[in-house]
Amino acid sequence: MKKLMLGNEAFARGLYEAGCRVVSSYPGTPSTEITEEVAKYDEVYAEWAPNEKVAMETALGASIAGARSFCGMKHVGLNVAADPLYTAGYTGVNAGMVIAVADDQGMHSSQNEQDSRHHAIASKVPMLEPSDSTECKEFVKLAFELSEQFDAPFIVRMSTRVAHSQSIVEMEDRNDLPLKDYEKTPSKFVMMPAYAKGRHVFVEERTKKLIEYAETTPLNRVEISDKAEFGVITNGAAYQYVKEALGDKASVLKLGMVNPLPVKLIQDFAAKYEQVYVIEELDGIIEEHCRNIGVNNVKGKEIFGYIGELPQSVIAEKLLGEKKEFVALEDDIPVRPPVMCAGCPHRGLFYCLKKLGVTVSGDIGCYTLGAAAPLNAIDTTICMGASISGLHGFNKARGAESEHKSVAVIGDSTFMHSGMTGLVNIAYNNSNSTVIILDNSITGMTGHQQNPTTGKNLKGDPAAAVNLEELCKAIGIKRVRVTDPYKLAETEAAIKEELAADEASVIISRRPCALLKYVKHNPPVKVNTDKCVGCKMCMKLGCPAISMRDGKAVVDHTLCVGCGICQEQCKVGAIE
Repeated sequence: MKKLMLGNEAFARGLYEAGCRVVSSYPGTPSTEITEEVAKYDEVYAEWAPNEKVAMETALGASIAGARSFCGMKHVGLNVAADPLYTAGYTGVNAGMVIAVADDQGMHSSQNEQDSRHHAIASKVPMLEPSDSTECKEFVKLAFELSEQFDAPFIVRMSTRVAHSQSIVEMEDRNDLPLKDYEKTPSKFVMMPAYAKGRHVFVEERTKKLIEYAETTPLNRVEISDKAEFGVITNGAAYQYVKEALGDKASVLKLGMVNPLPVKLIQDFAAKYEQVYVIEELDGIIEEHCRNIGVNNVKGKEIFGYIGELPQSVIAEKLLGEKKEFVALEDDIPVRPPVMCAGCPHRGLFYCLKKLGVTVSGDIGCYTLGAAAPLNAIDTTICMGASISGLHGFNKARGAESEHKSVAVIGDSTFMHSGMTGLVNIAYNNSNSTVIILDNSITGMTGHQQNPTTGKNLKGDPAAAVNLEELCKAIGIKRVRVTDPYKLAETEAAIKEELAADEASVIISRRPCALLKYVKHNPPVKVNTDKCVGCKMCMKLGCPAISMRDGKAVVDHTLCVGCGICQEQCKVGAIE
């Protein structure tokens, strides 16, 4: 049976068909749906781990135990998992282990652009890269076989376009493999120096064998065109752009195995053409490899650059001089930036922080939107968990000048991911810092996944729930309180009191995400135009349900959830 599938859905199907038994991941766009889809197969155990490091260690443990395993993450998640990744390259596997890393060229939902091929090269772990949904499924299945053949975990590099585009996939039966035997082998799995030295020798020999495999594998294929004016070497999503933009005007070497790269295959292909273009998104890894092996008739980054995606229009214009005609409206269209939803529990908190003029160390999640106008409440956002550690450093540097007018904000899921250790650091090193945990009872930004504080696991079954109040106290924070961000006065008072204290404190701003299905909303509010004076105080909240019309505030009843913070904000009582 054939089916139209997203790349991530096809990836999950590949895991199922390959006989994968254990899946542990942390949600991160654009990789999230892989784990959500594979969890629908009862034959596969699937879970959300607290972070990517834990997920990879879980998957490696399952592999050592004899089960084919998988962990998935986005590109910045691979940074978190780098510690086990680099050593897993040494230990190798027992049963096959596959790692998905989804790069986000164009930064559609990420804080940076990062080329994960660098991690594959540095860790000496082989990497495959599919270019459509069919290849997602087939590359995953082959990755498990190669993992066991070469005794190495295999990374499959996804991208936003491949993960979230659709193509036809042929469904096949599951290869329900039995557990492989486990034998205690310290020299392979105990990476103390004496054993690690021997495994490094193995890794280098394995790399030589993988390069030989790369020369002949069908993962790397040459597509010759009789009408070709030049050659193109490409990979991943860029391959699709090349084929659409250039058609038969170029011969193509498509690289599906991007680490290690072949040598003779590239040399032979490049020798056929006076000019060869390397078209790869983000860094010039293939281009640099070409020059390192003596292939100097290549051009790439000097034409296409290092930033963002390389769509068909760019390739056609750069290489063929073709510029597609388009029609543009004469009028300027207002931009529509992302905003916190109507009724978002974070809005009231950020309004209070802005009002109080507090310096805010931010983190990764929906609440990062608190940095946008009109709230403009966040000063810094670096990476998962950095809000707490960063606040500690900020206050240690600036002392009392900063301690009573700066806070860290972090979501419940992000706190469990990597915020706890930062809070331990605050308690352990006697930092007079105030941390606000934005507990919206879900992992919001990536699409409502469960986390260790919600009381449910990936499949929605009951699970142990971390009590944030007790956890913070156990860490060593004596001042812990809970506030409702829908109550502005209460929230503002809590922030003032904790900032005034001369010791570390935690405020848990608790209110479920307004989009959760089980949340029951109040009736929408409306504006009494007779009372409204057009002062626009309600507009300072940045609620998408509120606008101005004819000098009066207007509330869109289709968006409003009756949270009430605009009522508390209105000084003339016009919102009823």
